[in-house]
Amino acid sequence: MKKMEKTKDGTGLTECTGSSDFISEFIKEDLKSGRFSCVHTRFPPEPNGWLHIGHCKAFFVDFSMAERFGGTCNLRFDDTNPEKEDISYVEAIKRDVKWMGYDWEDREYYASDYYDYLYDLAVKIIKKGHAYVDDLSEDAISEYRGTAVADKHNITETPPGKNSPWRDRSVEENLDLFARMRAGEFADGAKTLRAKIDMTDPNLLLRDPVMYRIRRETHYRTGNTWCIYPMYDFQHPLSDAKEGITHSLCSMEYEIHRPLYEWFIREAEVFPSRQIEFARLNMTHTVLSKRWLLKLVQEQYVSGWDDPRMPTIAGLRRRGYTPEAIRDFISQVGIAKTDSMVDIAFLEYCLRQDLNKRSPRVMVALHPLKLIIENWEVDRVEELEAVNNPEDPAAGTRTIYFSRELWIEQDDFAEAPPPKYFRLFPGNSVRLRYGYIVTCTGFDKDPSTGEIIAVRGTYDRETKGGNAPDNRKVKSTIHWVSATHGVPIEVRVYDYLFGAERPMDVPVGGTFLDNLNHHSLEVIPTAYAEPCLAQALPGDRFQFERLGYFVRDPDMDSAVEGKARTKPVFNKTVGLRDTWAKIEQKSAQEGKK
Repeated sequence: MKKMEKTKDGTGLTECTGSSDFISEFIKEDLKSGRFSCVHTRFPPEPNGWLHIGHCKAFFVDFSMAERFGGTCNLRFDDTNPEKEDISYVEAIKRDVKWMGYDWEDREYYASDYYDYLYDLAVKIIKKGHAYVDDLSEDAISEYRGTAVADKHNITETPPGKNSPWRDRSVEENLDLFARMRAGEFADGAKTLRAKIDMTDPNLLLRDPVMYRIRRETHYRTGNTWCIYPMYDFQHPLSDAKEGITHSLCSMEYEIHRPLYEWFIREAEVFPSRQIEFARLNMTHTVLSKRWLLKLVQEQYVSGWDDPRMPTIAGLRRRGYTPEAIRDFISQVGIAKTDSMVDIAFLEYCLRQDLNKRSPRVMVALHPLKLIIENWEVDRVEELEAVNNPEDPAAGTRTIYFSRELWIEQDDFAEAPPPKYFRLFPGNSVRLRYGYIVTCTGFDKDPSTGEIIAVRGTYDRETKGGNAPDNRKVKSTIHWVSATHGVPIEVRVYDYLFGAERPMDVPVGGTFLDNLNHHSLEVIPTAYAEPCLAQALPGDRFQFERLGYFVRDPDMDSAVEGKARTKPVFNKTVGLRDTWAKIEQKSAQEGKK
């Protein structure tokens, strides 16, 4: 099939022509010219949250480029912001990267291990006269730097900024003050170390960016050894250089940072790592920013980072996604230089393609309604053979049990059926999957509520397992579970966390939280399933016939309000309906107009 994306303006669909070829060409050029003799990349997450599917695209590029050119890829934690970082995030990131199938072997690094190295390079830059200690406050630095403005013709310009009054301190004074900053002599925010570049440069990032700030925060690895911490734009290129990274592959928002990346490498006189940017992943019905995901967790709009509605890798794993499906999705979306919005339906398509091949089939009544077979003996039980997976003959068959009383779906019966309703209603016949044709003869109601509590019918003994006389053809087959043998389970049905395709598109004064879907979770406390589901292990995936794909939840055995669970819990991964196929078909039709 063609790879499709939603266009940025949301007006239609275009073929995704982006690929990683442009990165490959840069790398080939560097190897051919002799700039580098090998390829060494890195995946540099900041441990201030859990990874989401957007990060999958990043480390897919990082690891795959290294593999393609016979190189290596490091896992480096850029942990220079102690206020927001924690060891629990480090462990979560490592767990997720491994689950996705990537291995960094003995190449695990931390920017915090380079603090002495980074400090020495800062001193080196001071000695060259290209850095100074500034006494301006954070707000004053921003004011002096200036901002971009638009004139009446909507032409954006960046008027020159103003030099700090302390910009021309001597090298000796700057060295002394920087050493005293490190020694803890000054209060938080009292001083910063800034690069001396150009306060008139149109790129605001080059207007004397801050290299170090004073923060008395306990670091999860270095403790209270340091009270000054390097800024990301300073440590990023120099950490890359420390590790001999040849190609620093970043998302497009860092394109404007590249001149600064190159300036620090040049001034520090270190290994000449090269930065290359590509478009980040954007997807409908979700937000892909750790900052916004953290807000959802902290304000308890979700149960945690691994809530199955979250786009985190842990949430997708708990939802029942497979690493193979995610990698296939990232591969087919491709790597481009321009931003686009990928429809989440395409991710679901890739998932169905994978789950269809690997998931055993079972029957489950989510909203059970009893069906009583009136001409079936009360104590009689018959064993039937069911196919485990028609896509995989090696999966074999299983035994299911047919009895007088069965559970069916409430939606599979209608007292007064609408047009083209072919399931059970008085006088109509359907086939029970793997079993017999039954004809509805009536139903029972609760006299106090009027609710239908049971459906009655008769079976045709000549129609077992798909057999049927010519005069017994039916238009519908429904699933069922023996009421005698079925096991109760809890089921959680998930919808998109955000109803809007673009959650960040909100009116003035609104926030992305205004687009939350407050009906994104339905808990079904008691459904009935085939007996085999009682033995399912955490992470086992199944197709519930006619209903979708489900996975046994990892926290199935955890206590609820102090009480142990008595029923296994299954999360709905994705439905059977392929909305992406309809999107493709509509796009093709529009293309012919």
